[in-house]
Amino acid sequence: LALGLFLAYLAYPFGRRSSRASVPPLDWALAAAAAFCAAYLFLFYRELSTRPGEPTAFEIAVAVTGMLLLLEATRRVVGPPMAIIAGLMLVYAFAGAYMPDAIAHKGVSLSKAASHYWLTTEGVFGVALGVSASYIFLFVLFGGLLEKAGAGSYFIKVAYALLGHLRGGPAKAAVVSSGLMGMISGSSVANVVTCGTFTIPLMKRVGYTPEKAGAIEAAAGVDGQIMPPVMGAAAFLMAEYVGVPYLEIVKNAALPAAMSYIALFY
Repeated sequence: LALGLFLAYLAYPFGRRSSRASVPPLDWALAAAAAFCAAYLFLFYRELSTRPGEPTAFEIAVAVTGMLLLLEATRRVVGPPMAIIAGLMLVYAFAGAYMPDAIAHKGVSLSKAASHYWLTTEGVFGVALGVSASYIFLFVLFGGLLEKAGAGSYFIKVAYALLGHLRGGPAKAAVVSSGLMGMISGSSVANVVTCGTFTIPLMKRVGYTPEKAGAIEAAAGVDGQIMPPVMGAAAFLMAEYVGVPYLEIVKNAALPAAMSYIALFY
């Protein structure tokens, strides 16, 4: 998380109008602060383990700062909606005593919240982040290496060689290439960006409307994240939470993924 937050502040500017020519000094400072807050558990693990549940004033400050910087990094990378949802959940934690009876609770103190969310393995540093660091990262890295090595372009060329001569060939090739690309990326966005750059202009060139070309590629790209063996992050979380081997999830996902692509192809 420390590495991810550091890169987030350097790679994503504050807003759309911010300069992309260089990283402003404030973002360097925020990146360093976020990295330190996220690495705090690793740097001071021995001290934290001797007094669980009893954070010092400095540790509370680190936790609060880390949460705020994590929310801002989330806003920059994936947009405001996710950050707003997380913010509302934090508000609910503190304002539980003032909520309607159906959802009310006694609320939490700042010390307890800081300790739970940031200084233990039950909050930010929980199962989801553990799975991301242990499994998802490896599969995404593998897919990224394949893509940079030319696998994405190869899949697109294979699809066009097989289907380019058929009626509606570019659209059929878009479906097949997105299915092949989904096998290594596990990301609907990466799938659409990689394949759509080639397939959408070709579909438009043979007579498809821009809306239909975009819709075909979007549908094919989204299905890519349920295409084994590398699926979206949700599949890894399912394996971790439910305790089912990832191979079992892959086997069960293969049929519906194939059915979705066959339906889209026809």
